[in-house]
Amino acid sequence: PTCLAMASGSADRNSTLKRCLDVLRDARNDSEQFAALLLVTKAVRAGEVDAKTRRQVFDAIGFTFPNRLLTSRQPPAGCPEHTFQALGLTLLACFCTDPELAGHSQILNKIPTFNDILVSPCNPDSTSMIDDVYQCLSAVMATARGPRELVTKGTVSALCQAYVNCSYGSDHALTLLLGLLAIAEAKCWQRDAPHLLAVLSKLSDDFLKAEDMTKFELCEVLPHFIPLSPPLTQDSQGCECLHRLYKGLANILGSKLSQSQRDPALKLAACLVQAYGSEWIPAGSAGSKFLALLVNLACVEVRLTLEEPDPLEVEGKKEVVTACYVLIEMGIQECLREEKPLLEEVQKMQLMRIMEEAFGAVIFYLRQVKQEELQDPFIFASVRILGAWMAEETSSLKQEICELLPFLVHYAKKLFKEGSPAASLPQPELVSTEGSGLPQDALRFLLPGFCHLTAEDRPREILVSEGAPALLCEYFLHQWEVLTSEPGSLTPLTSTEMSLQTACGIFLNLVVTAPDLIRRDKTFSSLMDMLLKCLPLLLPQKDHLVLAANIATLGLMMARILASSAVLQGTQSAKEFFGAAILFLSQAHTTQADPGSDGLAAAVSPAYAGAWADVRELWFLGMQALAGCVPLFPWLPPAVLQARWLEGLSELLTRVAPASVDFELVAAFQGVLVELARASTPCRDVILSRHGREWANLYGMAALEQCLSEQ
Repeated sequence: PTCLAMASGSADRNSTLKRCLDVLRDARNDSEQFAALLLVTKAVRAGEVDAKTRRQVFDAIGFTFPNRLLTSRQPPAGCPEHTFQALGLTLLACFCTDPELAGHSQILNKIPTFNDILVSPCNPDSTSMIDDVYQCLSAVMATARGPRELVTKGTVSALCQAYVNCSYGSDHALTLLLGLLAIAEAKCWQRDAPHLLAVLSKLSDDFLKAEDMTKFELCEVLPHFIPLSPPLTQDSQGCECLHRLYKGLANILGSKLSQSQRDPALKLAACLVQAYGSEWIPAGSAGSKFLALLVNLACVEVRLTLEEPDPLEVEGKKEVVTACYVLIEMGIQECLREEKPLLEEVQKMQLMRIMEEAFGAVIFYLRQVKQEELQDPFIFASVRILGAWMAEETSSLKQEICELLPFLVHYAKKLFKEGSPAASLPQPELVSTEGSGLPQDALRFLLPGFCHLTAEDRPREILVSEGAPALLCEYFLHQWEVLTSEPGSLTPLTSTEMSLQTACGIFLNLVVTAPDLIRRDKTFSSLMDMLLKCLPLLLPQKDHLVLAANIATLGLMMARILASSAVLQGTQSAKEFFGAAILFLSQAHTTQADPGSDGLAAAVSPAYAGAWADVRELWFLGMQALAGCVPLFPWLPPAVLQARWLEGLSELLTRVAPASVDFELVAAFQGVLVELARASTPCRDVILSRHGREWANLYGMAALEQCLSEQ
């Protein structure tokens, strides 16, 4: 009794606890021991305990006693039903303040018990139990194993129910949910999507209805509950949530706001755009006005922050400006969208002008960047959004972009050189500028813009003088290694494959516009060697036809320029490349039933049909390049004969209706056939033996007809 009185009133909790522990040690039988244990528990509950005393308590009683208390169903006479459970939880909450004990298996295996208490009906006598449970769960989440254990043992569901039901301590439930989603978002949604959706439903409803600062506070919370997978757009409840968020944001952004109110709203909008593009914005006049307003506000924010940059002010605004970049990128995509556009033509023109001013500010800011700032993820986000603009808008800000090109090449080179092993890793979310570890792949976002610029004289000269071709060759080699590093087979279409395709486009521009550069720069000899090895590996793989077309065509066009290089002098790799290129070109067309008659018509082969829109131009360029290679490589006509292409082509042209073969296709076939007939008597003989003169006359191939008539 003396100890109990002291436990309730003493200012020195730790000395009281020590006296209670003395009583426990002196206990003579089970009853006295149990009573002493209760005294210890009461003293623990009465206040804070220092680390040394807490450890003494644990050493004295361990987990055995709290376990007994948690499983005891019969309370002492005249006491509330959960008296023993409450005491057991108090001890565990005390132990959990020690990080080492919080991760102990004896605590982790209590997680289902904690969950049950959270979802049980709460009465005034059990609030202290719930406080202790939240203390335990918070401590567990802070341990290494904790978050995984909480997710797998059902805590997400319990927390969701506690929050949705507005149970006692629901604010703690929301805080814990935010923590778990930050650590293991995908796992949480995978296991507990319906419960999380219920929380989002409540949050979005509160967001729409709130008329005070709560609305802006929810802007900070809601992004954590917007999943990339499963997409909310596939579920009616999810769609309702998105519509409430749209209406709530429309209410906010259509009002006069302070900066502290506007910034969270822009970040929430950016989060929605990042997850669902513009799908959450309804079609029609209201939706288009909202979208235009969003992009407009984002552009204004970018200009205000970056046009006259105060380093301290920019530092504090990086997160919201990065969110604005996401909104502007959506603006670019919507201005280019032709199918079911959300924006009217007048709105598109207005937004393009406004976005051009914003990109002027981005360029101005990037020109001020110092060498020591290059590791800043905000610089990366700024370069990325500029890359998106350069990829689509090639006529505006050309002078300013040309002046920035040396910086862009230097920046991309620095990131690539410092981290090429990780250059292909998934990019961090654009909205987050914190904790996104460099290196990052800046070139991936600049390639489409560089592809446009290498077709023009001045920007191409700047890119060449800054060493871009050598960097791009290295990048191509690295990305090829990434693509082929997956065991078994090549990975399906990825950003890596898209980067390789775009790099091929840049090299094709250089081949056409700067052949002397290809001849003199040793980098391109290395690239040629790589292309010879790539195509034979790539062509047999499914789903990589567009990349194969790029590599085949680029290799053939470079081979014409580098014909004297050692690697093309009848080497095994050269023969394998040309064999693969002939296969790619020869298998593109076939015969099919002609709907207008009983005969056959020429058609794109089924294997090529799905990608023909992307492959067509490359195929025609490849045919032209192959024709140019035939006189340069004496071993090439025998390779064509070995592939039996001439027999297949003769059969195609003999069987189909001439009207089904368009003029461009006839010209492509004739270009190759003429060069083969001129360079190789065996090729000429095969064409003649297959009635070449007759079908050359039938298709109007005058050059081939003349060539075959010559002795």
